[in-house]
Amino acid sequence: MSSHVVIPVLAAFAVSLVLGPIVIPFLRKLKMKQTERVEGVQSHLKKAGTPTMGGIIILAAVIVTSLFYVKDYPKIIPVLFLTVAFGLIGFLDDYLKVVLKRSDGLMPMQKMALQIIVTAVFAFYLVKVADIPLTMLVPFSNGYYLDIGWMAVPLLFVAVIGTVNGTNFTDGLDGLASSVTVLVATFFTVVAIGTKSGIEPVTCAVVGALLGFLLFNVYPASVFMGDTGSLALGGFVAGTAYMMQMPLFILIVGIIYLVEVASVMIQVTYFKKTGGKRFF
Repeated sequence: MSSHVVIPVLAAFAVSLVLGPIVIPFLRKLKMKQTERVEGVQSHLKKAGTPTMGGIIILAAVIVTSLFYVKDYPKIIPVLFLTVAFGLIGFLDDYLKVVLKRSDGLMPMQKMALQIIVTAVFAFYLVKVADIPLTMLVPFSNGYYLDIGWMAVPLLFVAVIGTVNGTNFTDGLDGLASSVTVLVATFFTVVAIGTKSGIEPVTCAVVGALLGFLLFNVYPASVFMGDTGSLALGGFVAGTAYMMQMPLFILIVGIIYLVEVASVMIQVTYFKKTGGKRFF
């Protein structure tokens, strides 16, 4: 197997392993602990108090590894941008919640505004710089690309922001966000290698970083990735899918994200309508 596949996986895995024992005690010392909404899913509430912001480990591993490949693989730039930019939004949200003790973190409008700005920059780069068409490969169609004209632009915003927030909902259960996303990243890695898309180093780096992080995130989790990690991973999934003209595939390989979003929406709505009762 080619070195641009194996080395990024091993390098990012090693960085995660090294950073885990350093970052987790630091987060615990600073009391950067997971907080959960009272109306949230019951199983999530049990995790309150576990150190969060562990996404720093994932981001560091992906960035350090990917930077060695930027010159030879320029197509990883938009994927890396979307990953880091959303990760920074998540970091700001986490920082406000766990350090400054603002229970809601960023206000919804603030978070949405930042997400729209980041997505707009990505869309501009995708179309004007990288010259990637917004036509979409239809799953199981034997190579048919769907062209919806100008509607592809608003759809891109919905798909990117929806994927990012869907991924965000999966953090809070031991290993859920990281295990689901490592499978998604592996899928895109296999396709990227087969099509020689030029983004293999960053997808491989994410696989390695998540495998390393999982060692600290599986039950009983010693750290959660927080918004820092979950928003970054959502950006990665969306960015990778669009670079490969495969956003429709997120509905298949990322089905757990959709299920988790639906679960949380049902639970929160039922909680509010019934004055505190839980649907499940």
